[in-house]
Amino acid sequence: MALAVGTKAPDFQLKNQHGESVSLADYRGRKNVVLLFYPFAFTGVCTGELCALRDELPRFVNDDVQLLAVSNDSPFALRVFAEQEQLGYPLLSDFWPHGAVSRAYEVFDEEKGCAVRGTFIIDKEGVVRWTVVNGLPDARDLREYTEALAAL
Repeated sequence: MALAVGTKAPDFQLKNQHGESVSLADYRGRKNVVLLFYPFAFTGVCTGELCALRDELPRFVNDDVQLLAVSNDSPFALRVFAEQEQLGYPLLSDFWPHGAVSRAYEVFDEEKGCAVRGTFIIDKEGVVRWTVVNGLPDARDLREYTEALAAL
């Protein structure tokens, strides 16, 4: 079970693909956050999802919304992945302590050692307003995020 709608989103501080610290609190009071967990960089379904977001980026990174994508990969791998796929948004590393943030959001698969495909829309006050969790092989529907954001 993932973190429930109406729950205060756990704060975190993770390194992005450039080694910079990013915190959920950085956006509190300023932007809604689309927090997207994905299993691994460089895999087919993950690459497809993240590139689809790249192609629709103005919907997910603007004056009102910030997209943050989280995996258990190292920041070094995420930097190469972001450059290769031209991803212009933060890829955050939940590498060490391994999966701590994924566990806080209840989307860490202990058996596989990675996050499943969990997405959380967090409002400006830090409350989870929408969530969807898909299994490892199942891509998410981008239209669902757009509709959930429009409902805020």
